[in-house]
Amino acid sequence: EGAMELEPELLLQEARENVEAAQSYRRELGQRLQGLREARRQIKESASQTRDVLKQHFNDLKGTLGKLLDERLVTLLQEVDTIEQETIKPLDDCQKLIEHGVNTAEDLVQEGEIAILGGVGEQNEKLWSFTKKASHIQLDSLPEVPLLVDVPCLSAQLDDSVLNIVKDHIFKHGTVASRPPVQIEELIEKPGGIIVRWCKVDDDFTAQDYRLQFRKCTSNHFEDAYVGSETEFIVLHIDPNVDYQFRVCARGDGRQEWSPWSVPQIGHSTLVPHEWTAGFEGYSLSSRRNIALRNDSESSGVLYSSAPTYFCGQTLTFRVETVGQPDRRDSIGVCVEKQNGYDSLQRDQAVCISTNGAVFVNGKEMTNQLPAVTSGSTVTFDIEAVTLGSTNNNEGGNFKLRVTISSNNREVVFDWLLDQSCGSLYFGCSFFYPGWKVLVF
Repeated sequence: EGAMELEPELLLQEARENVEAAQSYRRELGQRLQGLREARRQIKESASQTRDVLKQHFNDLKGTLGKLLDERLVTLLQEVDTIEQETIKPLDDCQKLIEHGVNTAEDLVQEGEIAILGGVGEQNEKLWSFTKKASHIQLDSLPEVPLLVDVPCLSAQLDDSVLNIVKDHIFKHGTVASRPPVQIEELIEKPGGIIVRWCKVDDDFTAQDYRLQFRKCTSNHFEDAYVGSETEFIVLHIDPNVDYQFRVCARGDGRQEWSPWSVPQIGHSTLVPHEWTAGFEGYSLSSRRNIALRNDSESSGVLYSSAPTYFCGQTLTFRVETVGQPDRRDSIGVCVEKQNGYDSLQRDQAVCISTNGAVFVNGKEMTNQLPAVTSGSTVTFDIEAVTLGSTNNNEGGNFKLRVTISSNNREVVFDWLLDQSCGSLYFGCSFFYPGWKVLVF
């Protein structure tokens, strides 16, 4: 009887589970449909964009080619004009000479005929002067008229091979790519920044340089963030919880032009940017307060972060932009709380690296050392919580954090014992001499 009662219960349970499974199946399918919609949109939008680019380009080309052909035609027509004018001129001169000769001869004929008509008698005077006149004109000297063979005969040489050359170039001009040769691989959020990693997806493409651009999703123009041969870059000055779009392209080996852009990826950072504390006398800060410069004021001490913005499980990165004179008491590191009155983080409840590469845990120097910090050096801290809760050891701490500090491609790993559990930490730095400049992200 009991078993009979159980069965409807089981049936109900099974029905509920099936409904839940069906719901989640529907959700999954909905997401896949959404994925398909996005894929379709990407194809359609990029195709129509490509059409517009092609039409515009070929219209521009047509215009330019038309202009070039018109200019060439004008030049050749001017050449014809010049040759025509230059070679007609001597003919004009010759014609004037001949026409003058004809006029002279006609006058002479008229005068002679009149003289002859008068006979020998009283007209003797006339005949005499006519004969005298005729002897002064050389009736046998005729001007040269050029032979047709020696006169220019203009023509135009128009070689049709230009069409074939142009045709070959035009038929090879422009290509349509269905995939850009590089794609963005991942976006990793950082406090006030995003690390962008990209990779080549076309094996036949040899990249010489990459170019990364980004923009706020609300803006309509991209700006360059990086050009170079690396395949990752941290974009700083990222406002928290704002969507940014990233895209990357590449320049082939020995080429001038850039490849098509990768598919844009959207990323954002939920992490508040790390900032140094403002108004501390020995340090000048950048406008975003992520860069501190040790100035030449006398006062010394530790410059701390404005809040405990470092959380276990993240990577904290310092980049040394410029260096000053080093001192063994210098420090860059993290601590549980801001304690004023110390001139360095080489103290209890703090871990740090000195500019000479020495590593300090709770004020004690470790035996293994890192390379000295130089201009352009990057120092990173990775901290994981290892155990929480009390341990019965006499090492003077109930909480253990596993710390990895790396600098100049070397790293040290050690355990850091604390009195209290600690999810978020302050960071800080101290330098004794001016000129040190540190960026944190």
